[in-house]
Amino acid sequence: MTLNNTRIKTAKSKVKNYKMADGDGMYLLVKPNGRKYWRLDYRFRGKRKTLALGVYPKVSLKDAREKRRKARIQLENDQDPAEVRREEKQALRVNNFEAVARQWWEHHKDTWTPLHTVRVLKRMENNIFSDLGHLHIDEITPKRIIAVIRKIEDRGALDMASRTNQTIGAICRFAVQQGIATHNPAGDLTGIVKQRRVQHHASLPREELPEFLRALEFYSDRGRKLTQRAIKLLLLTFVRSGELRGARWEEFDLEDKVWRIPAGRMKMRNEHLVPLSRQALEVLELLQGMTGKYELVFPSERDRHREMSDNTMRRAIFKLGYDGAQEGKSKAVPHGFRATASSILNETGFNPDAIERQLGHVERNSVRAAYTYHARYLDERRKMMQWWADYLDEMRATGKVIPIFSKAANG
Repeated sequence: MTLNNTRIKTAKSKVKNYKMADGDGMYLLVKPNGRKYWRLDYRFRGKRKTLALGVYPKVSLKDAREKRRKARIQLENDQDPAEVRREEKQALRVNNFEAVARQWWEHHKDTWTPLHTVRVLKRMENNIFSDLGHLHIDEITPKRIIAVIRKIEDRGALDMASRTNQTIGAICRFAVQQGIATHNPAGDLTGIVKQRRVQHHASLPREELPEFLRALEFYSDRGRKLTQRAIKLLLLTFVRSGELRGARWEEFDLEDKVWRIPAGRMKMRNEHLVPLSRQALEVLELLQGMTGKYELVFPSERDRHREMSDNTMRRAIFKLGYDGAQEGKSKAVPHGFRATASSILNETGFNPDAIERQLGHVERNSVRAAYTYHARYLDERRKMMQWWADYLDEMRATGKVIPIFSKAANG
């Protein structure tokens, strides 16, 4: 007599295990604690075996019969259903999304900076693995990826949502390239992340530079000289603030008047040369007396083996009154000096390619990039950086805005 749903639901527990047969080797095993398990007894190559088909009611009678049907087909094909099950579980462990993601991370980590390597791993562990990690790579669908992205968006973390979407796409692409997956479910998900209104870094307009430069000159009376000199060097070189804070003395060739920032510390992963003006060299000479005995040019006040905090220069600029709260003064942040310098240098007529190279931007066109990278426009940039330093000096000394047209870019 085969089973039906009513018989299964009303089956009561007994002192010992007992079986309720459904035919063709399948039965429901009822435990003394009332729990019910689907089992299939079969013979393979003369040996009697039992295959677990799941727990009732999570696995229904219909589902159990479908599993029995598949197991019988495997037996007809001289396959042991239990061995097939073990192989499937092993494949799931090897090819679940988390395992493939970690393979992808291992494959690429030597090409990333140490900080980026840690960030990518944390991004996966904090935002991806809990929802997708346990799934086989071929079970990942666009709908499941979108659910993960929307969950991050709901926290208001749009930048993280965008990066996570890119990471999932890169992992799926890697899986296809390695023959682990049959398709990339993230292939058509570009642009699904909600866009935040772009907010550019606050930068000083040219008209406010003289007053700012004069205020900065006296900042050391109210604050730390190291911070003041960091801001000065940032203005003179307009590198990214992180590149400045991580500067090491070994990177500076004072005789050749150049700062060589290694590729590992650059956003675009290319070595960057910064020609040093006479004024930049003077600041570095003063800094040597302060931090020359350390590896870092701008070490933290609390720990000389760690770089200056990201907020140290920002707080100093705000103390000078450039926090956006004072009438007549714009808000300024360290990164904004790059926009200020770029705007003035472009208006002055310097070679745009030389300006872009000095900003550490990489040309997207591969042929053009190769030329730009190797040539680097060093001669032009040396003249440009000295002009820029002299321009700042003149505005600080006079307290006046120097008209751009009075300076010749090629002078």
